[in-house]
Amino acid sequence: MATLKEVQSKIVSVKKTRQITSAMKMVATSRLRGAQNSMEQFKPYAGKFAEVLGSIAGKAGDNASPLLVPRDEVKKVALILCTSDRGLCGGFNVHLITKAQKLIESEFEGKDVSFICFGKRGRDWAKKQPQPIDDEFIGVVGGNIEFSVASSSGQKLIDSFLEGAVDEAYLIYSDFVSLARQEATIKQILPIPSLEDVAEEKEKDKEGEFLPEHICEPSSDALLGQMLPKNIFIQIYDALLQTSTSEHAARMKAMDNATSACEDIIGELQTIYNKTRQAGITADLMDIVGGAEALKG
Repeated sequence: MATLKEVQSKIVSVKKTRQITSAMKMVATSRLRGAQNSMEQFKPYAGKFAEVLGSIAGKAGDNASPLLVPRDEVKKVALILCTSDRGLCGGFNVHLITKAQKLIESEFEGKDVSFICFGKRGRDWAKKQPQPIDDEFIGVVGGNIEFSVASSSGQKLIDSFLEGAVDEAYLIYSDFVSLARQEATIKQILPIPSLEDVAEEKEKDKEGEFLPEHICEPSSDALLGQMLPKNIFIQIYDALLQTSTSEHAARMKAMDNATSACEDIIGELQTIYNKTRQAGITADLMDIVGGAEALKG
């Protein structure tokens, strides 16, 4: 049985750990509010852009832009992997990396796959894989994300697609559903899926409401050619915002669980301490009583 000093030392150590996890939970909660506000403020712009894009899509043909035309044979695939730079957020990064690994093994086996990594955790994993890393962005997710990061990386991806260096591109990011739920999600961004489906989906969402008809000048095809690259930038930026918010939510939950676990351990150690102390007192009393009886004899 452990001595009183050893048990007391463990209690002090766990209490210090509880202070750290509690402080990290408060920091994650504060950062979550900021990330969630940024994500929610961007939603109206992204929604209106998608609405206008869906409206114009009904007037333009599928060949309005080379970004809409799928390749006859897919040989080269780019995966944009969005993860965090830091750990201590539960299984957040593991779920995203597992999603990427399963996608490569199930869909792209035998094809040339390359990575564009946002976040140190995903970059470190990708370095150990046989697939090359085309580009990496460290220190972006989890902080103040600038739209220029999404536009610059998106423009490089578009140039690669137009030059034939990439046949398809996919986003792997964490979709923020709620504080308790974040889902690893895969979304194809190149070639852009059929815009007819986008228009039909918007009509279903707006069913029963007034749908404005947008007048295009110079033409719907020309306007669509300018909007499609921006649509890719918006999707990348939205994925970064969603991943950043999900990271803080996952870390807040992980630190809350760690704090609760520390409290449970402290309770168990306190019980052991009391039992050990009581056993010591009982042993001392027995020695005193035994000594007294011996003196009487």
